[in-house]
Amino acid sequence: MYTNGQVITDDRHFQDHIEHGVPIQIYLSAFHKDIGIVERYTAKFIKVNNIYYSRDYFTFVSRPGY
Repeated sequence: MYTNGQVITDDRHFQDHIEHGVPIQIYLSAFHKDIGIVERYTAKFIKVNNIYYSRDYFTFVSRPGY
């Protein structure tokens, strides 16, 4: 499915992570901000741990097995 550390960007990627319960890690530039399961996504935001992260400012990385 996805490799550990793979950057995810498409709606399909986020839907796969929701369906399979695969965690994602969230970065702002090179700084770790959060890790968790995607709860919801829109064209502008990804919701993880009840927080909405902007798709324009943050990088989302797949973390299978975490």
